[in-house]
Amino acid sequence: MKKIGKQTFSIKDNVFIRDTYTIVGKKEGQGPLGNKFHMIVEDDLWGEDSWEKSELKFQQTAVEKLMEVNQLKKNQIDLMISGDLLNQITSSSFAARALQLPYIGVYGACSTMALTMGLGSLLIDGGFAENIICVTSSHFCSAERQYRLPLEMGGQRHMSSQWTVTGSAAVWLSKNGSGPRVKNVTFGKITDLGVKDANNMGAAMAPAAYDTLSQHIKDTGIDYDLIVTGDLGTVGKGIVNKMFKEDNNSIEKKYDDCGTIIFDIEKQDVHSGGSGCGCSATVFGAFLYRKLLDGDIKKLLFTSTGALHSPTATLQGESIPGIAHSVGIEI
Repeated sequence: MKKIGKQTFSIKDNVFIRDTYTIVGKKEGQGPLGNKFHMIVEDDLWGEDSWEKSELKFQQTAVEKLMEVNQLKKNQIDLMISGDLLNQITSSSFAARALQLPYIGVYGACSTMALTMGLGSLLIDGGFAENIICVTSSHFCSAERQYRLPLEMGGQRHMSSQWTVTGSAAVWLSKNGSGPRVKNVTFGKITDLGVKDANNMGAAMAPAAYDTLSQHIKDTGIDYDLIVTGDLGTVGKGIVNKMFKEDNNSIEKKYDDCGTIIFDIEKQDVHSGGSGCGCSATVFGAFLYRKLLDGDIKKLLFTSTGALHSPTATLQGESIPGIAHSVGIEI
């Protein structure tokens, strides 16, 4: 059996993370990780006539550059798994249309990077593929238009709100080669404690992060060097730390969050931090992956978190379901 414990799948065969490619916007490039991203785009529209078309370009270009740098041909890629925040995952589908790679589109909101990597790892481990590209994207302007208030309205942002990362990251998984290996994958359960405020995503997602993290640790018993969640920001990160302390199992000394890593919270006026599919994706691709390669850490628990809400459900008074998926990686 490849399933261990209650919710975790153990990867028995080699699944290597061969390389990554990251593209971010101007604001992300001005943050603490600015010199680590592969490409920084100064214009939010990137020469396109809408933010949605720009986001599509981010995702398509990330895949093209990843393939170009590694001299990968289309016939070598068995599958592309991708998703984004927009209705009907249009950025992913339209990018896949241009790339003409076998394609599976998934929706996990901001949890999509870990979701695609987890699914890709299982497919390779199962012998169904040799090379898979996992990719996701988000864009501040397109996300604001869909989920909150269009920028043209000039709405006041709540202090608990987060800044959706404009960016995309592509990750190449392979059964051959060398580098960090995916060892375990835990797919989370929907966790909903009744948060209804679309401007407080950290509080909505934190219980799901705690649930998946604690289950992964119970299932595997692995003592990780670093545990990183996707995009909880300062609010959600604080809640996760509190929940672990109340469980008498503090992870605070080795725990961080991509939403607090990608921006300078004090200087960049992002309120609670970063969010969006591109948040955990670009932080992993540009920063965490490099820490593994450089030997700074040997065991990483990478967990992307997502708020599975919609504007329609919010207007109908529904609460916000949270989800989190964990990928255990070792070098």
